[in-house]
Amino acid sequence: MNLAQVLMMLPTALDQQLRQDAGIPHAYYQILATLSAEPGRAMRMTRLARLTGTTTTRLSHAVSNLEQRGWVVRQACPSDKRGQIAGLTEAGMAALRAAAPGHVAEVRRLVFDHLTAEDVARLRDITAKLVPPLTNSK
Repeated sequence: MNLAQVLMMLPTALDQQLRQDAGIPHAYYQILATLSAEPGRAMRMTRLARLTGTTTTRLSHAVSNLEQRGWVVRQACPSDKRGQIAGLTEAGMAALRAAAPGHVAEVRRLVFDHLTAEDVARLRDITAKLVPPLTNSK
């Protein structure tokens, strides 16, 4: 029961903070952060959807909005013309850098400030077991 509550309430709280402080929903932040961690700051849209836990349709809509802001660009995949690559622009990286401190502080306040070092280690171990089947199931 507690896990289900956290899984529902934490994203809502993070979304609220990001909308208020950075003017973007949590989903957009996740897209920007995921792209920023990738070599070349770009990846196939299908992989990006899987890693951000969304559908390709929802991702396409979000990336369209991020493109309008000048934060992401899309291009055809060179190896598969049906595929698309999403890439983080310098403006998108700047937006992510601006949003990150407030987001990190909120995650710390809501989660990590309430956990011991041992709790964090256990949480890391538990989530390491849960993430692979979730990211490989789509």
